[in-house]
Amino acid sequence: MPTDDDARRAYWTAQFDAAYRFMFDDILPYPVVECGEKLVSLPDAASVAGVEVLFSIRKHVRGLDRLYYLREGQIKGFLGAAKEMNAKGWVMRVEDGFRTREMQKYLGRTPQVFDAVLRSVIWELGGKTPTPEFMFRRCSGLVATVPKFGTHMSASAIDISVMHRDNPEKEVDRGAPYIEMSALTPMDSPYVSAAAHNNRTEITRIMRGHGFVEYPYEFWHYSSGDAYDQFLRKTGKPAIYGAVDWDPKTNTITPIPNPNEPLNTNDEVRAEIEASLKRLR
Repeated sequence: MPTDDDARRAYWTAQFDAAYRFMFDDILPYPVVECGEKLVSLPDAASVAGVEVLFSIRKHVRGLDRLYYLREGQIKGFLGAAKEMNAKGWVMRVEDGFRTREMQKYLGRTPQVFDAVLRSVIWELGGKTPTPEFMFRRCSGLVATVPKFGTHMSASAIDISVMHRDNPEKEVDRGAPYIEMSALTPMDSPYVSAAAHNNRTEITRIMRGHGFVEYPYEFWHYSSGDAYDQFLRKTGKPAIYGAVDWDPKTNTITPIPNPNEPLNTNDEVRAEIEASLKRLR
């Protein structure tokens, strides 16, 4: 297992340069033909099916409730993956589901997330403060900065942890807990133990077996039917799920207009850097 700090820095840089290219070169232009499927509650679906699934009780940004929803066409796969984990003595814990524009815009700006990313970027730059443009690049690979590649905004992605069924407080080792911002974050990071890597591989095998593809640059993120899924599987088909606004009262969705526009401006990113530097001192 590599231990040299320069090697870790080089790995981080290479991985998140690749994540930026993935977002802007591969996903941003990827065709989407929105199918209009409604959103379905994951807790309700699991309860009806009698499948054991846990859901994070933490509030989302700005004190908002987390929205544990996926598209109707994904529910069978979600329940199948959760059931297979139960059979292994594991329990899927869903950490995050659908995100509204407000959630996605402010998630990357919360002190917990932004400070962790900034700390890693300052380390990457040898102690220098990044420009807003550079910080935007790094944030883009970790917390989607544009609706088009924010698959949580498509209601097509979930972030998960996996717990031991006989001890739901004990997490299956993946090298770090959700949410981690370091050289441990990419799915195939060489900096996790062999046991953690094997667990990541097995969880991904289960998720893929039920239609969910892993995001290569975060070990907790899985999706299906969206641009990530179609591109990574090389299907040649357009995505059927795109970024949407959702009316929970009517369970209707509306494709987000101008989904390629960034959620935060350079000035907003600059202000967050200044605020974060004060917290980190």
